[in-house]
Amino acid sequence: MKNIYFDSAATSQMREEVIEAMSQSMQECYGNPSSTHAFGRKAKSKIEACRKDIAKTLKVTPGEIIFTSGGTEADNMVLKCAVFDLGVKRIITSKIEHHAVLNTAQFLETQADIKVEYVNLDPNGQVDLNHLEKLLSDKSDKTLVSLMHVNNEIGNMLDLKTVSDLCQNHDALLHSDTVQSIGHFEINLKDCPLDFLAVSAHKFHGPKGVGFAYINKKHKLASLIQGGEQERGHRGGTENVSGIIGLHKAFNLAYQNLENESSYVRELKQYFIENLESKVPEIVFNGLCKDLEKSTYTVINFSLPISEAKAGMLLFQLDLKGIACSQGSACQSGSQQGSFVLNEIYGAEKAKTPSLRFSLSHFNTKEEIDYAVGVLSEFVTSDKVVI
Repeated sequence: MKNIYFDSAATSQMREEVIEAMSQSMQECYGNPSSTHAFGRKAKSKIEACRKDIAKTLKVTPGEIIFTSGGTEADNMVLKCAVFDLGVKRIITSKIEHHAVLNTAQFLETQADIKVEYVNLDPNGQVDLNHLEKLLSDKSDKTLVSLMHVNNEIGNMLDLKTVSDLCQNHDALLHSDTVQSIGHFEINLKDCPLDFLAVSAHKFHGPKGVGFAYINKKHKLASLIQGGEQERGHRGGTENVSGIIGLHKAFNLAYQNLENESSYVRELKQYFIENLESKVPEIVFNGLCKDLEKSTYTVINFSLPISEAKAGMLLFQLDLKGIACSQGSACQSGSQQGSFVLNEIYGAEKAKTPSLRFSLSHFNTKEEIDYAVGVLSEFVTSDKVVI
Protein backbone atom coordinates (compact mmCIF):
# COMPACT_ATOMS: atom_id res chain seq x y z
CA MET A 1 0.00 0.00 0.00
CA LYS A 2 1.31 3.42 -0.98
CA ASN A 3 1.42 6.29 1.48
CA ILE A 4 -2.10 7.47 2.24
CA TYR A 5 -3.03 11.07 3.02
CA PHE A 6 -5.80 11.53 5.58
CA ASP A 7 -4.87 15.05 6.72
CA SER A 8 -6.72 17.37 4.34
CA ALA A 9 -7.97 19.58 7.19
CA ALA A 10 -4.32 20.46 7.84
CA THR A 11 -3.63 21.13 4.18
CA SER A 12 -5.05 19.63 1.01
CA GLN A 13 -3.45 18.16 -2.08
CA MET A 14 -3.38 20.69 -4.90
CA ARG A 15 -5.36 19.92 -8.01
CA GLU A 16 -3.37 19.48 -11.21
CA GLU A 17 -5.39 22.24 -12.87
CA VAL A 18 -4.35 24.65 -10.11
CA ILE A 19 -0.67 23.82 -10.53
CA GLU A 20 -0.98 24.32 -14.28
CA ALA A 21 -2.75 27.68 -13.91
CA MET A 22 -0.13 28.93 -11.45
CA SER A 23 2.78 27.70 -13.55
CA GLN A 24 1.40 29.43 -16.62
CA SER A 25 0.86 32.67 -14.70
CA MET A 26 4.44 32.63 -13.39
CA GLN A 27 5.70 32.48 -16.97
CA GLU A 28 3.25 34.87 -18.60
CA CYS A 29 2.04 37.23 -15.89
CA TYR A 30 5.08 38.36 -13.92
CA GLY A 31 4.57 42.12 -13.87
CA ASN A 32 4.01 44.09 -10.67
CA PRO A 33 0.26 44.84 -10.48
CA SER A 34 1.05 48.37 -9.26
CA SER A 35 3.08 49.18 -12.37
CA THR A 36 1.34 51.20 -15.06
CA HIS A 37 3.07 49.54 -18.04
CA ALA A 38 1.55 46.65 -20.01
CA PHE A 39 3.10 43.93 -17.84
CA GLY A 40 1.73 45.51 -14.67
CA ARG A 41 -1.69 46.12 -16.19
CA LYS A 42 -1.92 42.49 -17.25
CA ALA A 43 -1.16 41.28 -13.72
CA LYS A 44 -3.64 43.76 -12.24
CA SER A 45 -6.31 42.68 -14.69
CA LYS A 46 -5.85 39.02 -13.73
CA ILE A 47 -6.21 39.81 -10.02
CA GLU A 48 -9.35 41.86 -10.57
CA ALA A 49 -10.91 39.14 -12.72
CA CYS A 50 -10.27 36.62 -9.92
CA ARG A 51 -11.72 39.00 -7.34
CA LYS A 52 -14.85 39.62 -9.42
CA ASP A 53 -15.48 35.92 -9.98
CA ILE A 54 -15.09 34.99 -6.30
CA ALA A 55 -17.37 37.85 -5.27
CA LYS A 56 -20.04 36.69 -7.72
CA THR A 57 -20.08 33.20 -6.19
CA LEU A 58 -20.42 34.58 -2.65
CA LYS A 59 -23.06 37.13 -3.76
CA VAL A 60 -21.01 40.17 -2.73
CA THR A 61 -19.25 43.02 -4.55
CA PRO A 62 -15.64 42.70 -5.78
CA GLY A 63 -14.44 45.50 -3.49
CA GLU A 64 -15.40 43.42 -0.46
CA ILE A 65 -12.86 40.68 -1.28
CA ILE A 66 -9.39 41.46 0.10
CA PHE A 67 -6.60 39.03 -0.77
CA THR A 68 -4.29 38.02 2.08
CA SER A 69 -1.58 35.48 2.85
CA GLY A 70 -4.20 33.11 4.29
CA GLY A 71 -6.77 32.58 7.00
CA THR A 72 -4.55 33.56 9.92
CA GLU A 73 -3.80 36.97 8.45
CA ALA A 74 -7.45 37.47 7.54
CA ASP A 75 -8.55 36.66 11.11
CA ASN A 76 -5.93 39.02 12.54
CA MET A 77 -6.89 41.76 10.10
CA VAL A 78 -10.57 41.60 10.98
CA LEU A 79 -10.27 41.38 14.76
CA LYS A 80 -7.56 44.02 15.13
CA CYS A 81 -9.05 46.48 12.66
CA ALA A 82 -12.52 46.04 14.16
CA VAL A 83 -11.08 47.16 17.50
CA PHE A 84 -8.74 49.88 16.22
CA ASP A 85 -10.92 51.30 13.42
CA LEU A 86 -14.52 50.49 14.31
CA GLY A 87 -14.38 51.03 18.05
CA VAL A 88 -15.26 47.47 19.08
CA LYS A 89 -14.95 47.17 22.88
CA ARG A 90 -16.08 43.58 23.34
CA ILE A 91 -15.38 40.34 21.47
CA ILE A 92 -17.60 37.31 21.99
CA THR A 93 -16.02 34.05 20.87
CA SER A 94 -15.68 30.43 22.03
CA LYS A 95 -12.81 28.60 23.68
CA ILE A 96 -12.50 26.10 20.80
CA GLU A 97 -11.82 28.61 18.03
CA HIS A 98 -8.70 28.41 15.89
CA HIS A 99 -5.76 30.06 17.65
CA ALA A 100 -5.67 32.74 14.95
CA VAL A 101 -8.84 34.04 16.62
CA LEU A 102 -8.21 32.99 20.23
CA ASN A 103 -4.69 34.39 20.46
CA THR A 104 -5.64 37.59 18.66
CA ALA A 105 -8.60 38.17 20.97
CA GLN A 106 -6.40 37.59 24.02
CA PHE A 107 -3.77 39.97 22.61
CA LEU A 108 -6.40 42.67 22.13
CA GLU A 109 -7.74 42.08 25.63
CA THR A 110 -4.35 42.89 27.15
CA GLN A 111 -3.08 45.48 24.67
CA ALA A 112 -6.23 47.35 23.64
CA ASP A 113 -8.20 47.18 26.88
CA ILE A 114 -11.21 45.40 25.43
CA LYS A 115 -13.40 42.74 27.02
CA VAL A 116 -13.39 39.13 25.73
CA GLU A 117 -16.32 36.90 26.65
CA TYR A 118 -16.71 33.21 25.84
CA VAL A 119 -19.99 31.64 24.85
CA ASN A 120 -20.86 28.34 26.54
CA LEU A 121 -20.61 25.02 24.72
CA ASP A 122 -22.94 22.05 25.05
CA PRO A 123 -21.58 18.54 25.89
CA ASN A 124 -20.86 17.91 22.19
CA GLY A 125 -18.97 21.14 21.63
CA GLN A 126 -21.80 23.05 19.95
CA VAL A 127 -22.22 26.75 20.65
CA ASP A 128 -25.02 27.39 23.15
CA LEU A 129 -27.16 29.80 21.14
CA ASN A 130 -29.29 30.72 24.16
CA HIS A 131 -26.19 31.79 26.04
CA LEU A 132 -24.99 33.71 22.99
CA GLU A 133 -28.28 35.59 22.89
CA LYS A 134 -27.98 36.34 26.60
CA LEU A 135 -24.49 37.77 26.08
CA LEU A 136 -25.72 39.83 23.14
CA SER A 137 -28.56 41.28 25.18
CA ASP A 138 -25.97 43.42 26.98
CA LYS A 139 -25.52 46.26 24.50
CA SER A 140 -23.40 48.53 26.67
CA ASP A 141 -20.31 47.98 24.47
CA LYS A 142 -19.89 47.76 20.71
CA THR A 143 -19.54 44.03 20.11
CA LEU A 144 -17.92 41.72 17.57
CA VAL A 145 -18.94 38.04 17.58
CA SER A 146 -16.25 35.74 16.16
CA LEU A 147 -17.29 32.10 15.72
CA MET A 148 -15.92 29.58 13.24
CA HIS A 149 -18.28 27.94 10.76
CA VAL A 150 -16.66 24.49 10.97
CA ASN A 151 -14.40 23.40 13.81
CA ASN A 152 -11.08 22.25 12.41
CA GLU A 153 -10.56 19.47 14.97
CA ILE A 154 -13.95 17.83 15.52
CA GLY A 155 -15.84 19.04 12.45
CA ASN A 156 -18.85 20.52 14.27
CA MET A 157 -20.81 23.00 12.15
CA LEU A 158 -22.22 26.27 13.44
CA ASP A 159 -25.73 27.32 12.46
CA LEU A 160 -24.34 30.42 10.77
CA LYS A 161 -27.72 31.77 9.63
CA THR A 162 -29.15 31.68 13.16
CA VAL A 163 -26.05 33.39 14.54
CA SER A 164 -26.26 35.99 11.76
CA ASP A 165 -29.88 36.72 12.69
CA LEU A 166 -29.01 37.00 16.40
CA CYS A 167 -26.20 39.44 15.69
CA GLN A 168 -28.38 41.57 13.44
CA ASN A 169 -31.15 41.65 16.03
CA HIS A 170 -28.71 42.83 18.71
CA ASP A 171 -26.65 45.26 16.57
CA ALA A 172 -23.47 43.18 16.89
CA LEU A 173 -20.85 42.67 14.19
CA LEU A 174 -20.23 39.09 13.03
CA HIS A 175 -16.97 37.52 11.87
CA SER A 176 -16.63 33.85 10.96
CA ASP A 177 -13.49 31.85 10.24
CA THR A 178 -14.74 29.83 7.26
CA VAL A 179 -11.38 28.23 6.50
CA GLN A 180 -12.82 24.70 6.82
CA SER A 181 -16.09 25.41 5.01
CA ILE A 182 -15.43 27.63 1.98
CA GLY A 183 -14.95 25.31 -0.98
CA HIS A 184 -16.87 22.55 0.82
CA PHE A 185 -20.25 24.20 1.37
CA GLU A 186 -22.31 26.83 -0.44
CA ILE A 187 -22.13 30.16 1.36
CA ASN A 188 -24.43 32.91 0.13
CA LEU A 189 -23.66 36.17 1.91
CA LYS A 190 -26.79 37.79 0.51
CA ASP A 191 -29.02 35.28 2.31
CA CYS A 192 -26.74 34.90 5.33
CA PRO A 193 -25.25 38.36 5.99
CA LEU A 194 -21.90 38.57 7.75
CA ASP A 195 -19.66 41.53 8.38
CA PHE A 196 -16.41 39.61 7.90
CA LEU A 197 -15.10 36.17 7.06
CA ALA A 198 -11.69 34.53 6.58
CA VAL A 199 -10.64 32.06 3.88
CA SER A 200 -7.51 30.03 3.09
CA ALA A 201 -6.86 28.48 -0.34
CA HIS A 202 -4.85 25.47 0.81
CA LYS A 203 -7.88 23.95 2.55
CA PHE A 204 -9.74 23.46 -0.75
CA HIS A 205 -6.92 22.12 -2.95
CA GLY A 206 -5.32 25.47 -3.68
CA PRO A 207 -1.85 26.84 -2.85
CA LYS A 208 -0.51 27.68 0.59
CA GLY A 209 0.23 31.27 1.52
CA VAL A 210 -2.84 32.88 -0.01
CA GLY A 211 -6.41 33.51 1.10
CA PHE A 212 -8.84 36.37 1.47
CA ALA A 213 -10.94 38.33 3.90
CA TYR A 214 -14.47 39.38 3.13
CA ILE A 215 -15.08 42.84 4.58
CA ASN A 216 -18.59 44.21 4.21
CA LYS A 217 -18.47 47.47 2.26
CA LYS A 218 -20.21 49.40 5.04
CA HIS A 219 -17.06 49.05 7.17
CA LYS A 220 -14.05 51.27 6.52
CA LEU A 221 -10.94 49.55 7.87
CA ALA A 222 -7.38 50.84 7.70
CA SER A 223 -4.56 48.61 6.51
CA LEU A 224 -3.22 46.15 9.08
CA ILE A 225 0.05 45.94 7.10
CA GLN A 226 1.61 49.31 6.31
CA GLY A 227 3.70 49.96 3.23
CA GLY A 228 1.43 50.54 0.27
CA GLU A 229 -2.09 51.10 -1.01
CA GLN A 230 -2.58 47.63 -2.47
CA GLU A 231 -5.87 45.78 -2.01
CA ARG A 232 -7.85 49.01 -1.98
CA GLY A 233 -5.77 50.32 0.89
CA HIS A 234 -6.52 47.32 3.12
CA ARG A 235 -3.17 45.52 2.78
CA GLY A 236 0.24 46.93 1.92
CA GLY A 237 2.63 44.81 -0.14
CA THR A 238 2.90 43.53 -3.69
CA GLU A 239 0.12 41.07 -4.44
CA ASN A 240 0.84 37.35 -4.81
CA VAL A 241 -0.37 37.17 -8.40
CA SER A 242 0.23 33.47 -9.08
CA GLY A 243 -1.11 32.58 -5.64
CA ILE A 244 -4.32 34.54 -6.25
CA ILE A 245 -4.72 32.87 -9.64
CA GLY A 246 -4.23 29.48 -7.97
CA LEU A 247 -6.76 30.36 -5.25
CA HIS A 248 -9.28 31.43 -7.87
CA LYS A 249 -8.80 28.26 -9.91
CA ALA A 250 -9.18 26.04 -6.84
CA PHE A 251 -12.23 28.03 -5.69
CA ASN A 252 -13.95 27.67 -9.05
CA LEU A 253 -13.20 23.96 -9.33
CA ALA A 254 -14.41 23.36 -5.77
CA TYR A 255 -17.80 24.83 -6.57
CA GLN A 256 -18.05 23.36 -10.07
CA ASN A 257 -17.51 19.89 -8.60
CA LEU A 258 -19.17 20.47 -5.22
CA GLU A 259 -22.25 18.29 -5.67
CA ASN A 260 -20.41 15.21 -6.95
CA GLU A 261 -17.34 15.50 -4.72
CA SER A 262 -19.23 16.28 -1.52
CA SER A 263 -21.55 13.32 -2.13
CA TYR A 264 -18.57 11.04 -2.71
CA VAL A 265 -16.64 12.20 0.37
CA ARG A 266 -19.79 12.04 2.50
CA GLU A 267 -20.15 8.39 1.47
CA LEU A 268 -16.49 7.77 2.34
CA LYS A 269 -16.98 9.28 5.79
CA GLN A 270 -20.02 7.11 6.52
CA TYR A 271 -18.12 4.04 5.32
CA PHE A 272 -15.14 4.95 7.52
CA ILE A 273 -17.33 5.42 10.61
CA GLU A 274 -19.18 2.13 10.09
CA ASN A 275 -15.93 0.20 9.66
CA LEU A 276 -14.30 1.80 12.69
CA GLU A 277 -17.32 0.96 14.84
CA SER A 278 -17.33 -2.66 13.74
CA LYS A 279 -13.58 -3.34 13.86
CA VAL A 280 -12.05 -1.07 16.52
CA PRO A 281 -13.29 -2.02 20.01
CA GLU A 282 -14.44 0.74 22.38
CA ILE A 283 -13.79 3.54 19.91
CA VAL A 284 -15.38 6.86 20.93
CA PHE A 285 -16.24 9.54 18.37
CA ASN A 286 -15.70 13.13 19.47
CA GLY A 287 -17.98 16.09 19.02
CA LEU A 288 -20.73 15.58 16.47
CA CYS A 289 -18.50 14.11 13.78
CA LYS A 290 -20.77 11.04 13.42
CA ASP A 291 -23.74 13.27 12.61
CA LEU A 292 -23.43 14.12 8.93
CA GLU A 293 -26.12 16.80 9.26
CA LYS A 294 -24.36 18.71 12.04
CA SER A 295 -20.72 18.21 11.07
CA THR A 296 -18.59 18.62 7.98
CA TYR A 297 -18.36 15.60 5.71
CA THR A 298 -14.56 15.85 5.66
CA VAL A 299 -13.56 15.31 9.32
CA ILE A 300 -13.67 12.30 11.67
CA ASN A 301 -12.27 12.63 15.20
CA PHE A 302 -12.17 9.71 17.63
CA SER A 303 -10.50 8.51 20.81
CA LEU A 304 -8.89 5.08 21.22
CA PRO A 305 -8.78 2.82 24.30
CA ILE A 306 -5.03 2.25 24.37
CA SER A 307 -2.34 2.37 27.01
CA GLU A 308 -0.15 5.40 27.68
CA ALA A 309 2.84 3.49 26.31
CA LYS A 310 1.04 2.86 23.03
CA ALA A 311 -0.35 6.37 22.88
CA GLY A 312 3.12 7.88 22.68
CA MET A 313 3.87 5.81 19.59
CA LEU A 314 0.50 6.16 17.85
CA LEU A 315 1.21 8.71 15.13
CA PHE A 316 4.73 7.36 14.64
CA GLN A 317 3.46 3.84 14.06
CA LEU A 318 0.73 5.01 11.70
CA ASP A 319 3.31 6.98 9.76
CA LEU A 320 5.49 3.86 9.50
CA LYS A 321 2.50 2.10 7.97
CA GLY A 322 2.13 4.90 5.43
CA ILE A 323 -0.88 6.58 7.03
CA ALA A 324 -0.82 10.37 7.44
CA CYS A 325 -3.35 11.78 9.91
CA SER A 326 -3.12 14.06 12.93
CA GLN A 327 -3.84 14.54 16.60
CA GLY A 328 -5.77 17.81 16.55
CA SER A 329 -4.89 21.01 14.73
CA ALA A 330 -1.73 21.12 12.59
CA CYS A 331 -1.10 24.64 13.90
CA GLN A 332 -0.78 23.20 17.42
CA SER A 333 0.99 19.96 16.50
CA GLY A 334 4.09 20.94 18.48
CA SER A 335 2.10 21.10 21.69
CA GLN A 336 2.61 18.33 24.24
CA GLN A 337 -0.67 19.06 26.03
CA GLY A 338 -3.05 17.22 23.73
CA SER A 339 -6.10 18.71 22.08
CA PHE A 340 -7.23 21.96 23.69
CA VAL A 341 -10.58 21.50 21.93
CA LEU A 342 -11.28 18.12 23.53
CA ASN A 343 -9.95 19.41 26.85
CA GLU A 344 -12.43 22.29 26.74
CA ILE A 345 -15.39 20.08 25.82
CA TYR A 346 -14.75 16.97 27.91
CA GLY A 347 -12.34 18.06 30.62
CA ALA A 348 -8.65 17.33 31.13
CA GLU A 349 -9.03 13.71 32.29
CA LYS A 350 -11.08 12.48 29.33
CA ALA A 351 -9.01 14.54 26.91
CA LYS A 352 -5.95 12.49 27.94
CA THR A 353 -7.38 9.54 25.99
CA PRO A 354 -5.43 9.41 22.70
CA SER A 355 -7.42 10.92 19.85
CA LEU A 356 -6.94 11.06 16.10
CA ARG A 357 -8.32 13.28 13.38
CA PHE A 358 -8.75 11.76 9.93
CA SER A 359 -9.76 14.33 7.31
CA LEU A 360 -10.89 13.23 3.88
CA SER A 361 -10.99 14.54 0.33
CA HIS A 362 -12.15 13.34 -3.07
CA PHE A 363 -8.63 11.97 -3.61
CA ASN A 364 -9.25 9.24 -0.99
CA THR A 365 -10.76 5.80 -1.69
CA LYS A 366 -12.59 3.03 0.17
CA GLU A 367 -9.54 0.81 -0.31
CA GLU A 368 -7.45 3.33 1.62
CA ILE A 369 -10.05 3.36 4.38
CA ASP A 370 -10.05 -0.45 4.56
CA TYR A 371 -6.28 -0.42 5.01
CA ALA A 372 -6.35 2.32 7.67
CA VAL A 373 -9.09 0.59 9.67
CA GLY A 374 -7.13 -2.67 9.53
CA VAL A 375 -4.00 -0.98 10.87
CA LEU A 376 -5.93 0.78 13.64
CA SER A 377 -7.72 -2.42 14.63
CA GLU A 378 -4.44 -4.32 14.86
CA PHE A 379 -2.83 -1.53 16.85
CA VAL A 380 -5.66 -1.34 19.39
CA THR A 381 -6.10 -5.09 19.88
CA SER A 382 -2.43 -6.11 19.84
CA ASP A 383 -0.60 -6.58 23.15
CA LYS A 384 2.54 -5.17 21.59
CA VAL A 385 3.55 -1.53 21.97
CA VAL A 386 4.56 -1.36 18.31
CA ILE A 387 2.87 -2.82 15.28
